[in-house]
Amino acid sequence: MNIKLLVDGGSMKPGPALSQKLGPVGINLNQVITKVNEATKSFNGLKVPVELDVDASTKEFTVKVFSPPVSGLLKKELGVEKGSGLQKKFKIGNISIEQVIAIAKSKSPNLLCRDFKSAVKTVVGTCVSLGILIESKPAKEIEEEIDNGKYDKEIEKEITETPKDKKAELDEYFSKIKKEQDKIIQQEQAAKEQAEASAVTATTEAKPEKAPAGKTAEKTTAKK
Repeated sequence: MNIKLLVDGGSMKPGPALSQKLGPVGINLNQVITKVNEATKSFNGLKVPVELDVDASTKEFTVKVFSPPVSGLLKKELGVEKGSGLQKKFKIGNISIEQVIAIAKSKSPNLLCRDFKSAVKTVVGTCVSLGILIESKPAKEIEEEIDNGKYDKEIEKEITETPKDKKAELDEYFSKIKKEQDKIIQQEQAAKEQAEASAVTATTEAKPEKAPAGKTAEKTTAKK
């Protein structure tokens, strides 16, 4: 019997959903949690697909761990929690082609790709959707360069180590990009606050003033 789970790497905890899945099988819940956490500890902070192969007669089980989604691996690589909501306007990081290759290598057994180059392009495609620069360029541009053979050497040799000086250059470039993005965000926030303040002022000025009660009474008396 196979039981599929999606767990927090290295920190799986008991809960109603887990009990509902494992209870009918009759295997020890604490044992499962201990083994799964041990098997997934290298993926700490990521959602990890796990499969339990259970022997229904003996209640013995084995744990099979699958690699987290490409998006999760990229976000972990950059140390961010989420992708950019505006991929074309704001970027969340800048990685090397070697980092892309490393992620493709870890995911390739689970990707439905015809060859390793296609697996690399799959990772690049995820960079496009998350708003990640590669080699200080838009990921879409890197896709075209891969098609044109620019990174064939790195891909064929499966080079996964980024030279320190290159990594420093990529970080420095993104630092400048981030400052520009932060400036734009501040300007947009200030413009939004100004617009909201102007709207409130306009609404206040548009309200008709109420005539004092005394003056209304005087006018009524004069008409009589």
